Amino acid sequence: MRRAVRVLRRLCGHELRGFASLGLWVVRRRHGAGAGALAAAYTGPQTAMFFGLAFVAVVETVVLALVVPWPVVHAVLLFVDVYTVGQIVALHAGCVTRPHVVGADGSLRVRYGQYLDVTLPAADIRSARVQRRYPEGRTVQVHDDGSLDVAVGSQTTVTVELTRPVAFVRPFGLRAHARVVRLHADDPRALVDALTRRRPADPAAQEPRTAQESPAVPGSRTVEEKSPAPALKRERTGPGPAPDPLG
Repeated sequence: MRRAVRVLRRLCGHELRGFASLGLWVVRRRHGAGAGALAAAYTGPQTAMFFGLAFVAVVETVVLALVVPWPVVHAVLLFVDVYTVGQIVALHAGCVTRPHVVGADGSLRVRYGQYLDVTLPAADIRSARVQRRYPEGRTVQVHDDGSLDVAVGSQTTVTVELTRPVAFVRPFGLRAHARVVRLHADDPRALVDALTRRRPADPAAQEPRTAQESPAVPGSRTVEEKSPAPALKRERTGPGPAPDPLG
């Protein structure tokens, strides 16, 4: 009973945030993307599908209005169809107005519309890389190995490894932990570059100068060469089926 009440409360909260996202979409504002933050969109692979579903729902509404002769049944079906169209548009609006966000402090906020919001503190991010994968199943998946997949259009493009498990709340209210987070971003390289630039430096990675180092010659110019950053690796596996958009 308690679980059913918790799920119902979560669903009502998702509904309200979805309608709020419609308002943000109309005024072209984004939620949670403050000054100095990078907003990373992720709607590219699913936009056409969402508008296709909305179009089919509208056509169904018109057809049923023409063939159903009973006023009461017609009114019920009309309400269900209009509500369905509204939910599809609200989910798309939620994904547009609630992007992934790389904060000015180097943190990463991983989201999927109004259904998922996971904050990864900068101090807990070990590494981030471009890696294309095609997980099977739902949009939001938590695996037994401590990894979290937030796929869009059956794919993820960025893999973030953490120094310790980070707690978060799943779409229906269950709590979970993840040490590896895989997500989709329309521009994965920009997201990874932003995380790399804004992450705090690791003091242990900086080697102190020893007494054996040669002193600088007076009057000479010393040029410090930095080793280039390793190329971001792209990994591709076979495509999987399209996931459930609502996770």
